[in-house]
Amino acid sequence: MRLGAYFAYAKKTFLGKSAYRFDHLMGILSTVLQFFIFYEIYRALYGTGKSVDGITMSMVTTNFVLSLGLSTIFSPNDYFLPGRIWDGSISTELLRPMSFKGRMIAENVGESFFNLIFKFIPVLLIAIFTTGMEKPAGALNMVLFVVSSILGYGVLFTISFLVQMTAFWLINIWSLITIKDVLVNVLSGKMIPLWFMPVWMLGVLKFTPFASIYFTPVEIYLGQLSGRETLIKCLVQIVWIVIIFLIGNVLWNKGQKKLVVQGG
Repeated sequence: MRLGAYFAYAKKTFLGKSAYRFDHLMGILSTVLQFFIFYEIYRALYGTGKSVDGITMSMVTTNFVLSLGLSTIFSPNDYFLPGRIWDGSISTELLRPMSFKGRMIAENVGESFFNLIFKFIPVLLIAIFTTGMEKPAGALNMVLFVVSSILGYGVLFTISFLVQMTAFWLINIWSLITIKDVLVNVLSGKMIPLWFMPVWMLGVLKFTPFASIYFTPVEIYLGQLSGRETLIKCLVQIVWIVIIFLIGNVLWNKGQKKLVVQGG
């Protein structure tokens, strides 16, 4: 019964997104424009060269197509909790006979499915027919790519969850969300493939969750990891999900005691 309620929220979000057709079309256009801007920039940088330090243009193209695509699908609502604290509706939300955190996940899953079908797939088809995007290294790589992408979403969602929990203490967390977005965009390989990062930077990134969001799935897709390395990196994703969620959950429990409703 309770799972059915979460499914209902996911379905409601999916249908709600479908109602805004103009917004949907603008979302596709925005993603396509980003895709072609990145593509032209890297094509200009490569010039007539086939590769840079062993990294081919097709690998770079595949990286930003998949990274931009995944970021289009997985876009947690960073204002889900803060918005309800600001308008005072959080007091009512906490009285519902269901988990607020579960509802947060359900609604985001509904939006993610919408983005997958109506944003990612159209852009992916455009990329396949207009660029030299590489095929997956194999059928198993494709399956593991999907698994790792879901885990990458888990990392991204828990980071968003952790940042949102600070809204119990801060009036406005816009600056924190902005910092989070910059870190994710730069350090996850979305804007700059991590192959081009300095060696020391790659060493630092191993101790952060950011590379687990987009770059790990891309590496698996391209077949750059051995079976053992793939397993280790997926385990690293799981560990980050658990660690970040537990920290966020501690803030959630403390925040409810600290909560002061300002709106309503």
